[in-house]
Amino acid sequence: MKKSGFLMKNGTNLVLPFIMITTCFALWGFSNDVTSPMVKAFSKIFRMSVTEGAMVSVAFYFGYFIMAFPAALFIQRYSFKAGVMLGLALFAIGSLLFLPAKALGFYFPFLLAYFVLTCGLSFLETSCNPYIYCMGSEETATQRLNLAQAFNPIGNLLGMWVAMEFVQAKMSPMTSAARLDMPEQQFNLIKDYDLGILIQPYVYIGAIALLLLLLIRISKMPMDSDVPAKKSVAQAMRELVGIRNYREGVIAQFFYVGAQVTCWTFIIQYGTRIFMAEGMEEKAAEILSQKYNILAMVLFTVSRFICTWFLKYIHPARLLAVLAILAGTAVLGVVFFTDRNGLYCLVAVSACMSLMFPTIYGIALHGVGDNMKFAGAGLIMAILGGSVFPPIQALVIDTEWTVAGLPATNLSFLVPLICFVVVARYGHKAYVRQFILNE
Repeated sequence: MKKSGFLMKNGTNLVLPFIMITTCFALWGFSNDVTSPMVKAFSKIFRMSVTEGAMVSVAFYFGYFIMAFPAALFIQRYSFKAGVMLGLALFAIGSLLFLPAKALGFYFPFLLAYFVLTCGLSFLETSCNPYIYCMGSEETATQRLNLAQAFNPIGNLLGMWVAMEFVQAKMSPMTSAARLDMPEQQFNLIKDYDLGILIQPYVYIGAIALLLLLLIRISKMPMDSDVPAKKSVAQAMRELVGIRNYREGVIAQFFYVGAQVTCWTFIIQYGTRIFMAEGMEEKAAEILSQKYNILAMVLFTVSRFICTWFLKYIHPARLLAVLAILAGTAVLGVVFFTDRNGLYCLVAVSACMSLMFPTIYGIALHGVGDNMKFAGAGLIMAILGGSVFPPIQALVIDTEWTVAGLPATNLSFLVPLICFVVVARYGHKAYVRQFILNE
């Protein structure tokens, strides 16, 4: 009988396939966090409001929602390898669409490029997680997934660093206010220059995706013939909708992703307001704010390993509830402090968010049986929260209201506060169901 282990199945060593698929985790982490600062960048380049700039987040995360179930159907019909390859192809096409978008010089083609790119990411996330799960014995599956997911924040950090050093730092130092008063011809020259800077990370990562696609295509990859029997979408959906823990998990994931994206996207606006109030110029304030964003991601990465250790002693649902309450408390500091203390609180939120996505994912899948593929697709669709909440927060920022001395930027963080309340409630209810009631 052929042995299976951590990275061995049916006597076959799967280290190389594991490395190639794990690279995809870093790839979508990079894409997520090289994109967050672009909300501010596009607002400046096209002389738009924060709300209009936030359409980048809408286009980016809407692709996840649209493609999650088609991806599940595709990998059920063909294979995980085919799903990964199609995901990489769509990702590369979306990335390279930034070239014609820059040539056209309009905002909408960029939104289309983001949408196609994230359709590819939706395929990747729906395919890679269960593929890693199958690369060895079931007993070590959770370890494999944790190891693969550890490369996601590494990609996040790289994306943030590239956005700061190769986009924000190299764009024209012309302020948003100065751009509004510029003659059209001069403005177009600066816009064209800035767009040329902005598209470079996407073009390079698109080329890397094509190379990875070729390597996976020519490599011998493990088969997924032992995946549970096929089931119709209608039947799977009926069964999943009937599971309260899963339903509420999808909702909690929707709100969590909304909180994560708003906290990481609008840290630039929040920090820029504080530093400019201290007398700093706009560009320098934006770059310093991005450094705080990178610090938040470092804290997120470190906290993930610490929280994983805590899971040995604390039930996942209970830890989720505690982290959500701590995050909500930190967000209160973001709202009510108007100096750097608020920014420190915003950085601290990332430490609380570190384990939320995979923890909600794991709790929600409890008891779904052989509906695992479709259940996973539903949780990927919940990433739509990253498309819904940023425009709401941007609308609050654009009002420029001041309430009890609190600027609109501060007040806008009531949006993620509400999201964390929903997550905390789910964590508590799941803990009662799974631990106390043992359902």
